[in-house]
Amino acid sequence: MTMAAATDTETLISRLEDILQFVESREADFADLIQQVQPHYRDSARNLVHYMALRSFDLRPIQEELSMMSISSLGHSEGYTLTNLKKILHLLRLVEGLRDYGVQEDFHSPLNYYRSKEQLQENTLQLFGAHPGHNSTRIMVTMPREAAYDYDLVRSLLKSGMNIARINTSHEEPAEWEAMIRHIRRAEADLGYNCLVYMDLSGPKLRTEQLDPAHTISESRKGDYLLLRQGDRISVVRQLPERLPMSETAANTFLSISLPQVFEDVQPDQRIFFDDGKIRAKITEVHPDSFEVEITYAGINGAKLRADKGINLPDTHLRLPSLTEEDHDHLAFMARQADIVGYSFVRTPEDVEQLQSELAKLGREDMGIILKIETKEAFENLPKMLLTAMRSPKTGVMIARGDLAVEMGFERIAEVQEEILWICESAHIPGIWATQVLEKLASKGIATRAEITDAAMSARAECVMLNKGPYIVDAVATLDDIIGRMASHQFKRMSNLRPLQVANQFINNRS
Repeated sequence: MTMAAATDTETLISRLEDILQFVESREADFADLIQQVQPHYRDSARNLVHYMALRSFDLRPIQEELSMMSISSLGHSEGYTLTNLKKILHLLRLVEGLRDYGVQEDFHSPLNYYRSKEQLQENTLQLFGAHPGHNSTRIMVTMPREAAYDYDLVRSLLKSGMNIARINTSHEEPAEWEAMIRHIRRAEADLGYNCLVYMDLSGPKLRTEQLDPAHTISESRKGDYLLLRQGDRISVVRQLPERLPMSETAANTFLSISLPQVFEDVQPDQRIFFDDGKIRAKITEVHPDSFEVEITYAGINGAKLRADKGINLPDTHLRLPSLTEEDHDHLAFMARQADIVGYSFVRTPEDVEQLQSELAKLGREDMGIILKIETKEAFENLPKMLLTAMRSPKTGVMIARGDLAVEMGFERIAEVQEEILWICESAHIPGIWATQVLEKLASKGIATRAEITDAAMSARAECVMLNKGPYIVDAVATLDDIIGRMASHQFKRMSNLRPLQVANQFINNRS
């Protein structure tokens, strides 16, 4: 929705009254979903709906007028949207010399500025537990394989500031996960610290599988690869037979992929990205057992594509189960050993319901659930997925910037990351800032300037995730220091408040 620039206080009041009426009326549209959330999330669910309704407007002209009048900002009302709108209207009416009956009741609504901050803190405490240190932002660390065999490493990580240990079930084996957890519990007892165990489900990760043997190049250190350049055409097939029937326009280089189910969903002109977006292509033809792609970007000198590299289909609605058979097996282990489960490649509210159902069967309805936002579809469905996740007693969101940047576009990741933080704050749901935080420091022992800035910005989330590396203990200590320093500063965020597409989709697509 677009608002023309406000011209005077009376017009401004009228327009804000219209917005307030719209925001309040949208609550009824989502009443059934709000009613299903846990009681301690009820006010937060209402506020999420209010905030999404507010952000479906272009508020920039109104915000400009309010700023000129030195009246409270619309840009800091994520956690208490309705109350803030009413307070702004109250101040404007006073400027016009109007009496504002009933405003005191509005000021004592369930969510004001202070209560919204308390609610977020309570939900964070519920999910992540008490923070033993001086910082409010938790530090999550991905456990390397060495953590299963080196107790001193785990102890050093806890001592340096780790609050949550992450175990990725895409790597290592259950026996090693169990050994890691034993070391974590032992270090907790030795140091008197609390450390939660977070375990990621692998999800249906789409990867390259077999490469065309006639076109592969061998590299002794890393194995075979295809060298692809812009304009090259390849055929993606269900499996690599000795002879592959091709159409007249088909490519003469081909590869197979890990999830042939996607053949039912892909369409011509959709984009396909390989290896974290290092190679980009578009789908040109689709056949029952293959589809053809044309490379649109592969760097100046071409790019190497190997087996077991990730594939993203940002334009394709994939009808894949978010919980794989392997995930079901791993979930039973998590139910016994872990505190929090990370839901990889979750895309829809129905996916969230499926995980909640499986946890109920395992007697772990109390388990914390983290929605990992890794795809364009997950981002667009985030508000509805949050309303569904809030049926569980503990939930949070991870901004998985790696896959998300590939799907949304690298140029958009900063914008999308900010929007996710706003949406989470409106629902009083803790967020996790993840992917490539202090990556060079953890892997090489020295951080880039950009990494330090990113780490400082990460303190706005309730948790920050570090990946493994030989210098991971140093990275944890550095991050803990940075977060502590940033906590002592006053943050001032000013938003232009353009309409959010995700807000419009949520508000206007109730079904």
